[in-house]
Amino acid sequence: MRRTASMFIIPLILVSGSALKAQSPHYGFNLNLSFPTGAFSSTTYPAYLDSFNNQVPPQKETYDVGLGGSFTASFPMDRNLAIRLNLGGTSESGTNRAQGYPTINLQHSMFNLGGDLQFFPQGTAFRHRGLYFVAGLSADFEQFDRSFGDPQYDYTDTTRKSRLGGSIGIGHSFGYDAGMRFTMEATFHKTLTGNDVSAGDPPSTDFVKVGFGFVF
Repeated sequence: MRRTASMFIIPLILVSGSALKAQSPHYGFNLNLSFPTGAFSSTTYPAYLDSFNNQVPPQKETYDVGLGGSFTASFPMDRNLAIRLNLGGTSESGTNRAQGYPTINLQHSMFNLGGDLQFFPQGTAFRHRGLYFVAGLSADFEQFDRSFGDPQYDYTDTTRKSRLGGSIGIGHSFGYDAGMRFTMEATFHKTLTGNDVSAGDPPSTDFVKVGFGFVF
């Protein structure tokens, strides 16, 4: 899986190495809120028979709004286009509930390494100012924790997964041509591989990410 993800990520990260070195990058830091959507927000698993032939009722898993952060480096290629490298992570808490059974506490964390294309329709890529659109791919390294207590301290069943993710969104940098600028960005993230629930994979980690930060 990691090899597959790398085949998609490397072209974005290493595109035109000499051209990237020739430009002055804009570095950014963001604080992000992640709003789970689709099956990641809520999934109901059907009843089944366990190893002791006992009927286990349907289980409902839900995840709440998460918190994360990211570091970015945006390399302008011309007036309208920039290549952005990003490093970030998020964490969300949730629950698994089934009638007649104790509630299971869930914790999901994801570290991602990605490459994006940024399009500045107003021709302000060199200054990283104003409206921009962004789309890219990422290598997502995820961890799913399940515990009857606090996943940080009590016995925890852990599943690790490496998957390919994609994102698309819109952002805006507020401020002058020089110095530090305030940035707001909203993107939709979707898991692209390793999300076949029938094969035992976790559901797609799909969420809307809203970021607030600075770029300079």
